[in-house]
Amino acid sequence: MKLFTNLFLLALFSTPVLSQEAESALSTDAKPAEINAAVPEKVQPPTALQWLQRLAHSMKTLNFDTSFVVVRNNRAEPYRWLHGIENNQELELITLLNGPRKEAIRIDNVVSYFESDHSPYSVDNNSISGPIPAALFGNIEKLQLTYDFIGVGKSRILGRPAQLVRLESKDKQRFGYWLWLDIESGLLLKAAVISREGELLEQIQFTHLMITQQSNDILKQITGAKLPESHMLNTDEVKLPWQVNWLPEGFELVKTSKRKIQKVAGQVESIMYNDGLVDVSVYVIASDEPPRQPSVNQTGATVLLSSLREGYEITVVGQVPAKTAANIAQSISFN
Repeated sequence: MKLFTNLFLLALFSTPVLSQEAESALSTDAKPAEINAAVPEKVQPPTALQWLQRLAHSMKTLNFDTSFVVVRNNRAEPYRWLHGIENNQELELITLLNGPRKEAIRIDNVVSYFESDHSPYSVDNNSISGPIPAALFGNIEKLQLTYDFIGVGKSRILGRPAQLVRLESKDKQRFGYWLWLDIESGLLLKAAVISREGELLEQIQFTHLMITQQSNDILKQITGAKLPESHMLNTDEVKLPWQVNWLPEGFELVKTSKRKIQKVAGQVESIMYNDGLVDVSVYVIASDEPPRQPSVNQTGATVLLSSLREGYEITVVGQVPAKTAANIAQSISFN
């Protein structure tokens, strides 16, 4: 599909010399409305919001086979991503190509996860939790509450003309996101996470894109596969003896949990929040160590902040600036 068509076809014609009488008749008979009607109206280019809406539509409706690499801290993780529509079902498969098995399959609103160090499981969800932000699949308008959408200009990505759209945090509590969209299809070709200082923290670079009329044969086989039984995501069933009292605007509760983790004494309690683009998780565990100032480790755009106070170790993990993570940790109060 082509977004833009040529609006003007200009041609030069030689005009015969008119007699004075003919010129007078022409100027009398011609009407301004008739002259203006011959001039096409200027078509306004799509806005940044319209580009993102088209991206969401394309990622839900097109059949495509693509590969991309997630680059952070000079390390690259290659993925293959398949999407298609088969028998009125939306099918999706994302596979990590290197290292231990990590794969996710989605059939409509059920996602199944397969990892080498966990038992397979399924959850009711309309998007896969992974490198591609869930908001890009359809919850674009919600992001306007916390991000400004800015259409920047055109460039060339993967040998294809692309439109750059920037998402800038309104409250300076988040990183910025730059998205390069394929002009022909509307699909994502590249994404980058940018700090407030303009530093490139992490990027997703697509290396291959094939759009087809029919869905991939691998996806067709998924419909007949035996997948783990799905269950609803737990959001508020687990009651915790502490609470987070501050978050940047737009973050909503995803789930709470209590669980035992190998090699960790005691029970780990956690809460996960999401603002559409990023997850932020808070982990709390009882500790007899003395209080200490927060320490920060960062991998790409993901910050891990850890502190000890009031007999608890508090850890905040997410794609947010270290200052934001520190404010979240400091806001926690215990019952």
